[in-house]
Amino acid sequence: MTAQDIIQHLHLLPHPEGGYYRETYRAADTLETAEKHTRHVSTAIYYLLENEDKSHFHRIKSDELWFFHQGQPLEIILLTPGQPTRLVLGHDFSRGELPQAVVPANTWFAAHLPLRAGFALVSCTVAPGFNFADFELAERAALLAEFPQATELVELFT
Repeated sequence: MTAQDIIQHLHLLPHPEGGYYRETYRAADTLETAEKHTRHVSTAIYYLLENEDKSHFHRIKSDELWFFHQGQPLEIILLTPGQPTRLVLGHDFSRGELPQAVVPANTWFAAHLPLRAGFALVSCTVAPGFNFADFELAERAALLAEFPQATELVELFT
């Protein structure tokens, strides 16, 4: 299948940070966060990036788990103290690719296809569940000030 076939078959929509997505699950149960916000216990989405699409640097207030389904390897870049951390989702374990990865809560991260060709289909689950009120898209100047060692990445993904 092509990326367009999958987008149509799974009814994916353009995502505000880049790529395509569709929410597939939102737990009926809720909880109260430390900030006194009510959130669903968990949520899940399909997420697809193709060719030169990228997920720009952003962060959310919950842990996010990524699960690789098919396509080309997908790189997730986390901005952490010191050097950025790179996680590659895929099926080639001999190359260090992972079938799943965790992005800790409040961590700036971005994603793309390192080969810039083809597509990657993944799922993401968030616990406590995703809410756009907990989503923050990075501002280039602020990220450059906080992570000067990652200037090239910040400029590429903001």
